[in-house]
Amino acid sequence: SLTNLVIPDGVTSIGNRAFEDCSSLSSLVIPDSVTSIGNKAFEDCSSLTDIVLSDSVTSIGDWAFRNCRSLTDIVLPDSVTSIGYGAFEGCSFLSSLVIPDSVTSIGDGAFGHCSSLSSLVIPDSVTSIGDSAFYDCSSLSSFIIPYSVTSIGDRAFRGWNGELMCL
Repeated sequence: SLTNLVIPDGVTSIGNRAFEDCSSLSSLVIPDSVTSIGNKAFEDCSSLTDIVLSDSVTSIGDWAFRNCRSLTDIVLPDSVTSIGYGAFEGCSFLSSLVIPDSVTSIGDGAFGHCSSLSSLVIPDSVTSIGDSAFYDCSSLSSFIIPYSVTSIGDRAFRGWNGELMCL
């Protein structure tokens, strides 16, 4: 069974559902040639703990890493401009997250049910936070919503009881 995956140089996109349900996959390296990760590309890769995203990835598709329950942290490169619908939904052991300055919108349900998420940085570049974007992120103690945010969706922070600061 597939446990470690290094995608070769020259690949420019990872298609929809390309590695969906690869439940034994634990390590993933995506090369600099890849610019987009398709919808559900790694959904239900429940053993995936280590992901290295290339500095050229600009878009992360809908449900791309949904239910990657073993994932504890992810560094999104500065090239990422969009985080798709439910992209990291159900990553219940994801504990820290830095959203890069290049991101302007956080999709609906993008980090829903990330119940271990305790550290979150939202940059000044973000203008909209989608519906249920951080639904049930019950471990967040505090974070800052920057002045740049003009739209916060329905139930964006439902199930969270911490301290909220708006600049």
